Amino acid sequence: MTPGQRLRELAIRHAAFAWLDRQRAAGKETFSQEDTSGLTLAGETIRLMPTQQGIWKPGQLDAALSIRTVYRPEGTDRPYADAVGVDGFYRYKMRGDDPNHYQNRALRAALAERVPLIWWLGVQGGGYSALYPIYLVNEEQADLQFVVDIEAVPQPDIVWPSTELKLDPSYRQQLTKLRLHQRPFRAAVLRAYQTACAVCSFRHSDLLDAAHIHEDGAGGLPVVTNGLTLCKMHHAAFDRRILGITPGFEVRINAEVLKEIDGPMLRHGIQDFHGKQLMVLPQRRSERPDRDLLETRYQAFLDAS
Repeated sequence: MTPGQRLRELAIRHAAFAWLDRQRAAGKETFSQEDTSGLTLAGETIRLMPTQQGIWKPGQLDAALSIRTVYRPEGTDRPYADAVGVDGFYRYKMRGDDPNHYQNRALRAALAERVPLIWWLGVQGGGYSALYPIYLVNEEQADLQFVVDIEAVPQPDIVWPSTELKLDPSYRQQLTKLRLHQRPFRAAVLRAYQTACAVCSFRHSDLLDAAHIHEDGAGGLPVVTNGLTLCKMHHAAFDRRILGITPGFEVRINAEVLKEIDGPMLRHGIQDFHGKQLMVLPQRRSERPDRDLLETRYQAFLDAS
């Protein structure tokens, strides 16, 4: 790849990332093929997502632009045996069993030139969320797979240790799994709750979180029925057992906090929601919070009161 070709590759990719940034800033977390087709980026008309295949290289580029993993319910098999390795890096399977298939060559070019890609991850309920930028850092041809580093992913909703730290491989493996699950989980939950806080209906997406009912650190699954869209304040209150939610979708506030006097933020932002029903719930009943999970979480809230 000549310096001019590389510059063009990077210009188109950075324009794609900027477009995705703008979409996410406007509250869009889930994308379809139609959403990401026919875009004009860096003076080129381009599509960002594969159609039928899992690897996509637009004709204007010399290296692959994106890869895709379809959604499968937790515990079911995927078409390809992609997985996180013991070293904490993800393995993305090649197309078929020919390392020199043109799509595999396109990924090899991205590896050789160290250019960033987009990873489209299937979302429960339909569509895809975008992880970007990701990099291919190695090829394991005997196993027909590439090694993927997602450490560059701008994902402020997950605390990621400093890159200067030398992480234990098993710890890095768990962190990588967390990051892979979190983006599509967030997209699915925010879609189900119409990008609004379940407690107060606040709608600024950059101040909303996908909160786990059964915490992910305790084995909670990244599925919509284990999630709630909460604004930053109500998410923190939920995690700290200041705010609880009953299996009947009613908000309860810690009794001691109800007695506090600390200005309008506490009164209107926390105390006034005591005894009220959640303001936003998924329209599909099948996506509403699992009542058994809420019961367990609410009991933990009561125990902490």
